[in-house]
This record gives sequence, C-alpha cells and structure tokens, in this order.
Amino acid sequence: MAKTQDPVTIKKYANRRLYNTGTSTYVTLEDLATMVKEGEDFVVYDAKNGDDITHSVLTQIIFEQENKGQNLLPIAFLRQIIRFYGDSMQMMVPRYLEMSIDSFTKEQEKFRDQVAKTLVGAPFGGGFDEHVRRNMEMFERAFNIFIPFNKGDEAAAPAATPERPTDELDALKRQMADMQQKLERLATKPEGSN
Repeated sequence: MAKTQDPVTIKKYANRRLYNTGTSTYVTLEDLATMVKEGEDFVVYDAKNGDDITHSVLTQIIFEQENKGQNLLPIAFLRQIIRFYGDSMQMMVPRYLEMSIDSFTKEQEKFRDQVAKTLVGAPFGGGFDEHVRRNMEMFERAFNIFIPFNKGDEAAAPAATPERPTDELDALKRQMADMQQKLERLATKPEGSN
C-alpha cells in the first residue's frame, strides 16, 4: 500500500468540485475512493471557510457505493447505527467500530496470507487441490449416508440415481475450480496492488 507521510489536501469548492492540491487536478468521489483503497490518506477542507469536511465526504463515498448496488452494510446494521444517535452509548460506538474493523482487517490479511501459502507452497497449487479433493470425498460419503433407498431400487427412488449426485458434484467441482482460480489471482497479485 502506498502511504504518504502527510495526508493529501483536497479542497471542496462551492460548485461541489473537489481539487487535489497534491496533483493540482480536479478529482471525483470515485478518485477519492480509489485513493482510500490504495491506502493514500487525505483530508478534505471546505474551500470557502476552511472547515474539515473529511467525515462527510467519506460518508458520501460510502453512500455512492451503496447506491451502485454494492451493498456492504446490512439493513439491520444501518438501523442499529441510527438508533445509537442521541443514545448514551453514542460516544463509544465510533471507537468500538474502529477496533472491530481493525481486527477484521488483520484477520483478512492473515486469511489472504494462508491462502497464498497454500497455493504457492505446493507445486501447481497441489495443497489446495488435495484439500478440495478430501472435502469432495467427505461430501460424497455424507451424501451416500442420507440416500433413503437402496441403490438397487431405482424405480422407487429417482433421487437416488447416480446421475443426480454426479451432476451436483460436477457443479460443486466447477464452483471449487472457479474459486481456486480467483484465489490464485489474489495470491499472485503484487503486494502494492491491494
């Protein structure tokens, strides 16, 4: 992640345009979202009165992302946040949320490291393939336990025919292969491109 020593100053003008003083260019909320994702710190000031409006601009970025259909915040969470406004616990909520998201971020990085080690550690991703194969075998054994009819009585139990479990297993195998490809792309991503 590219982190600068001092945050970049962004000025917001009355015409709602945002000006990046570091690059001497106008930027959009989408540009600011990209800066956040790249770990670049910035502060936003109202160009007219000099007030720090970083909080409201970041909230606006979240609002824009949510409006695009990228719903990250569940409705129950949003309702609970609204309930905390004016509540005696209001002062504790920001710090609690900050600690929670920090913890989640650290766990996410550990998970990515684990996946990368699994995929890179074995030749041709063999460690991950072996894990998937074992899971599929366990699934097959569990599925066979729950077949309610004798396998020889196919007329009485169409759900127990070998074709149906095979189709479902093939679909699961395709999904697992897709997930493995996505994980491999994540593992091979350069460190600075998070």
